[in-house]
Amino acid sequence: MPHLPLMSHSSHLSDFFNVENNDAACQARAGRISTTHGDILTPVFMPVGTQATVKGVHPMILQELKTQIILANTYHLYLRPGSELIALASGLHGFMGWNHPILTDSGGFQIFSLRDTLKLDEDGVSFKSILDGSMHRWTPETNMSIQHQLGADIIMQLDECAAYPATKQQVCDAVVRSANWARRCLHFHLNGDMNARVNPSQALFAIVQGGVFQDLRMQSINSLLDIESDAQRFNGFGIGGYSVGESHEQMFQSLGDVTLALPLDRPRYLMGVGNPTTLLRAIALGIDMFDCVLPTRTARMGTAFSSEGRLNLRNARFKEDFSALDSACGCSTCKQHSRAYLRHLIISKEMLGATLLSIHNLHYLINLMKEARDAIIAGKYTQFLDSWLSSAAANDY
Repeated sequence: MPHLPLMSHSSHLSDFFNVENNDAACQARAGRISTTHGDILTPVFMPVGTQATVKGVHPMILQELKTQIILANTYHLYLRPGSELIALASGLHGFMGWNHPILTDSGGFQIFSLRDTLKLDEDGVSFKSILDGSMHRWTPETNMSIQHQLGADIIMQLDECAAYPATKQQVCDAVVRSANWARRCLHFHLNGDMNARVNPSQALFAIVQGGVFQDLRMQSINSLLDIESDAQRFNGFGIGGYSVGESHEQMFQSLGDVTLALPLDRPRYLMGVGNPTTLLRAIALGIDMFDCVLPTRTARMGTAFSSEGRLNLRNARFKEDFSALDSACGCSTCKQHSRAYLRHLIISKEMLGATLLSIHNLHYLINLMKEARDAIIAGKYTQFLDSWLSSAAANDY
């Protein structure tokens, strides 16, 4: 596909992200992302609100947990209730009643997870709705237009996430296509067309692909950086194509080189990762942002994070355990409710059980990120990580 000319624009890139401190012993860094809906202190974990809601958790509780930013999904919101309707409510912030930062994933991961129902070409992708089987067509431009309507503070390019396992050629094809689509997303995001709104306050992230192939990861990064000019740059970089079936150790074999190859002046977002130990190890490699459904999904299954490791509240050993869920935790669930009561709720399939465990698990990860940031600011992140890795909890994550 020929290169598209990029028009000049006034960008707020220099004000979007600032590194406030680096740890001298590793790549960990504490930063600040500035949006029109508030600042985001990094490292940060983003709770997932796929359908414009974090399942089972009231927005007021999310604020009490000091949630800085939540993630919503373009694919699901496009299908229901529709981006046009959300635009009528002044975007997701007005629709949800959430006056804090929001990030929307492009929905590419969801589309490509349904490979048997899609038709892919260089221009875009056609796919079936999971709701009614109707066919839909997305190009990079279509996707940007939808995300403009949703109005999130941070939006992601449309990319192709290769399946795992996949051949190297299949992953290479996804890398090339994703880079071509990134160019088109950037052009449309900055310029739009006669019928599309351009919101200069929205930040666009490109996505690095490449699977478990180190050379393809570097090819992906170089292709994305080649798109940029002095006046036209992505606001940050997502790192996709991990946590799709490979082991965490396979991911770490290439992740460090990936972060080192990315610009220092933009945030790095490791997509779809929520394991506590993995988060802390990734921070040491220079990752700033994370998201995952893990804390709320496992809560609905009756599992809680804790300083002791994972706790399966369905286990009979908690039936008469009237101690706090985690004595080291200060969340409202741990302050007010016993393990025995929480087990009762889970066994009885009461909605409150999933809600209380979701509150706890989200608090656990949000607080873990705060502790990590404090350690970076103090110049002691390596000691903090070593202490974690030697703890009882680390052995269970």
